[in-house]
Amino acid sequence: MGRSDQYVDEEQDMEATDVAFTALLEDSAEELYEQAPCGYLSTLMDGTIAKINTTLLEWLGLSRRQVVGRMRFADLLTVGGKLYHETHFAPLLQMNGEVSGIALDIKATDGQRLPVLVTSKVKTGDDGGPMLVRTTIFDARDRRAYETELLRGRQAAEEARRQAEADRERLQEALAVLQQNLLPAELPKVPGLEAGSYYHTASPDLLGGDFYDLFPLDADRWAFFLGDVCGKGPQAAAVTSLTRYTLRAAALHDPDPVTVLSTLNTVLHERYTSGDTRYCTAIFGVLHPGSDHVSVHLASGGHPSALIQRADGTAHYLPTPGGMLIGVLPQAQFTPARTQLSPGDTLLLYTDGLTEARGPDRELYGDEALRAFTAEQSATGPQALITALTGLLAGFGDGLDDDTALLALGVPAPLPTPRVKT
Repeated sequence: MGRSDQYVDEEQDMEATDVAFTALLEDSAEELYEQAPCGYLSTLMDGTIAKINTTLLEWLGLSRRQVVGRMRFADLLTVGGKLYHETHFAPLLQMNGEVSGIALDIKATDGQRLPVLVTSKVKTGDDGGPMLVRTTIFDARDRRAYETELLRGRQAAEEARRQAEADRERLQEALAVLQQNLLPAELPKVPGLEAGSYYHTASPDLLGGDFYDLFPLDADRWAFFLGDVCGKGPQAAAVTSLTRYTLRAAALHDPDPVTVLSTLNTVLHERYTSGDTRYCTAIFGVLHPGSDHVSVHLASGGHPSALIQRADGTAHYLPTPGGMLIGVLPQAQFTPARTQLSPGDTLLLYTDGLTEARGPDRELYGDEALRAFTAEQSATGPQALITALTGLLAGFGDGLDDDTALLALGVPAPLPTPRVKT
């Protein structure tokens, strides 16, 4: 294209632009008022409509004759709009001289409600006195539809949230019932012995794997166990259930602690050999109450050592070194140990949620801290020790992030003999 052709095209574009602007300038002020994309009206100070544009008349379905000098602005509004106009809109306009962007509904002759945004301003005379009110009315149907859709979305989200909370509450209730079924409802009464227990659930949304039990073997002996299954959730709960019933059945067949744990090891290893290895740690023991003490024979499979609180104010662990995890290998070694509980002594079994809790300094609580804490407590029986440990667990707050089971067994201390007054 040559320079002359380009010049001709530019001239033509300029002419076209000039024609368009000329057409716009030919619009009269009256035409711009009447055909504006919004409603205009002017009212006297009492609200009587003195002037109204064609756009607003078309929205209302009314003629100018029906409106001008015959209707007030409030007459265009719905019942609720009239009430708001009288109680809020008009007082604010009188006080401030203008109001802006007020959402109202106007009513058409066909009964349809038209959502609008209203802005009004008082025109004053030379003396400063109010003369009339000029009002602009914008169609807010698209905005109202958007707000309605947004409200519907919020309501749907809120309903979904409430439903999710209700579902979570039902799940937690179901999990709590299942968890209770994995633990004894209450410990049995053992002649000459006191027992106490506690179970802390780290999360109400997950089934824990800690377990314990105390049950009779025969007229003279009682069996106990406490352990921890690897993992959480339904699969861990299934292993926990299998473990508890296996320990009970094995104990009734042959209560030797090493034999009982070996039986459990065989059952778990054979049951979970398809790559989904499941294992646990546990202490199993037998109590044989005597005339002045209780004999304890126990064995451990990879579990933290039992802790003994003596009546003389000392505390020490009952070592069970070398005990292996239960269910990992086809043949496993388990470590036996024996002790005696005299009046005032308490045997404490616990899961590692206690010793692996973190204090304010984020350091692990540890075995030595637990031993020292137990030694500081008065030797007043298993239930008192469980109560003290419950308070200790509560003090960890967020630092206690694992399930924790406690089982304490002890011989009550003799009551002091009252003095006889002479």
